[in-house]
Formats: sequence, structure tokens, C-alpha cells
Amino acid sequence: MSTPAFTAKTTAKEVADAFAEQIKGKTVLITGTSLKGLGFTTAQAFAKNAGLVIITGRSLPKLKETEAALKAEYPSANIRPLVLDLASRASVRKAAAEVNAYPEPLHILIHNAATIIGPFALNEDKLESQFSSDHVSPFLLTKLLAPKLLASTTTAFAPRVIFVSSLAHTFASIDWETAAKPDASKYSAINAYAQAKVANVLAAKELTRRSKGKIQSFSLHPGTIATGEAPENVATLKEIGIYTPEGKPNLEAAQWKTREEGSATTIAAAVDPSLEGKGGAYLVDSVLADDQVSAFGADPANARKLWDLTEELLGEKFTFN
Repeated sequence: MSTPAFTAKTTAKEVADAFAEQIKGKTVLITGTSLKGLGFTTAQAFAKNAGLVIITGRSLPKLKETEAALKAEYPSANIRPLVLDLASRASVRKAAAEVNAYPEPLHILIHNAATIIGPFALNEDKLESQFSSDHVSPFLLTKLLAPKLLASTTTAFAPRVIFVSSLAHTFASIDWETAAKPDASKYSAINAYAQAKVANVLAAKELTRRSKGKIQSFSLHPGTIATGEAPENVATLKEIGIYTPEGKPNLEAAQWKTREEGSATTIAAAVDPSLEGKGGAYLVDSVLADDQVSAFGADPANARKLWDLTEELLGEKFTFN
């Protein structure tokens, strides 16, 4: 099978149709699936052919709205809502326990959810909210679900874990000191976002390495997309020029994508068979783009340091036999 030609304008459904056979029968868990976000269009693309799509969010009523929208388009789709609040480790553990109790296997885990880019805030675990919700909690969820993921392995398929990162990962490195001990006086909203996103890039590399490729993990830049951000998010985006002073997308600052186009790379990372054995890679516009990873994000020593630090923050190891 020849690899399809994807571009920045390719949609998630187009990628899903290209890899319908790879999606068929798979169980995929997607974090952050509210109707206005990328998680919804990601779930939408999987719903047609997947065996089970697990949608997550903090609010069960909102999850039910997402489920209803997906079922309206694909009445026979198997959709299962799961309450998951990445700001709470207790919620992460509860959600993981539920998934581990499902009779179905788990083939693909997609870390799509992200907290707002806004003022300094601490999560329940006393870590900076973006680093905690966008990296530490996904790390914990991956750890708790790793045995179930590994159990789905076949001779033709290795489970995949996808981290939706961002081009913004190139804006900053990780401040190791404040990652462990947050300091409001040193806080910058965009740097905190960049730090969380470079952590995603590093986590994908180190997860693949530590599992010896038994889990293939990828990170990606979805593109620049307007997804109906919270007011705090818009304020920060206005500050850095991504949005205009009127709160509208700045067409001169970036090449904007629709949500359907923005979800395409996530689908490719999750199922494109040509990526097999290339875990740890970074994708843009549905294709490999390791040349766009920052020097900090490409350094294996930083990936190891981040993994060790995250274990310390959680107070538990994430190891493979």
C-alpha cells in the first residue's frame, strides 16, 4: 500500500478514510473531547470505523452532548463517556481503573486535552497547572494504562500513545527548578505553555525508548486553530499577537487551520502504518517533521531527566519489564 499524500489542508476524516482498515475494530481513548475542541473532531474521525471510542472530559453532561453529536452522525458508533479531570490525580486514577476494568482491549491513547494558557495557578498536586495537567497527569494516566495497552499488542500492531504538542514547544525549555517548585514571580503564561508542550515531545521519545518500542509514541503540532478558547486564554493569545486586540484570530500571525484540518495529524500519528518502528518522532501536517523539533526537545538527556523528575513528582516509578 502506497502512503497517501497529505497536506496542511487534509482533514481528519480524509486521513481516517485512508487508514480505515487500520482503524477498524480498534479501541481509542481521547482526552478532552468537548464539542468545540480538537478532541471532538478527532473522535468524529475515529467513530465511523473504530471498535470503541472512549471520550473524556470533566463534565458528564458535556460528555453526553459529545456522545449525542457523534451518534447523530454515526448511529452505530460505539462511544463510551469517561469522566476525567486532569487537574486531579485522584480523578486520573479513578478513570484509569474504569478503563482497566473494561472488557475491550485498549489500542490507542491520545493525550489531546490541554489546560488554558492563563494566569499562574496551582493544581491539586501543588504544581503549575499547565505542566501538571498537560504533562504530569498524562504521564500518570499512561503509566496506569500501559499494561492494558501492551496487552493489545499483536505481530502486526504495536499500541500507540499520542501527545498533541505544539510548535510552541520551540519557544522555551524546561526550567527544572520551577517545574518541581513553582514560583509565581518567575511565571510567564506562554513559557509555561511552551514548557508543557516540549514535555510532550520529550515524553513521546522516552516512552518509546523505555518500552523498547513495545509502545510507539508520537508527538505532533496540530497547526494553529481557533477552538473557542476561555477568556483567560484569549487574553494571553492577544498579548503574544496570535489574536488581534479585538480577540479575533490574527490572519497575519499564522496559517490558520479548521478544527477538522487540525485533527488530521493526530489521526495519522495514531494509525499510519508507515510510522511503525518510528516511535518518538514528531509530526506536522500528518507527516514526519523531526527537523522542526527544538534542540532542547531533541536531546535524549532532557527526555531522561524529565522522566526521572516526573517519577519524583508522582512519588512512583514508571518502568517496563
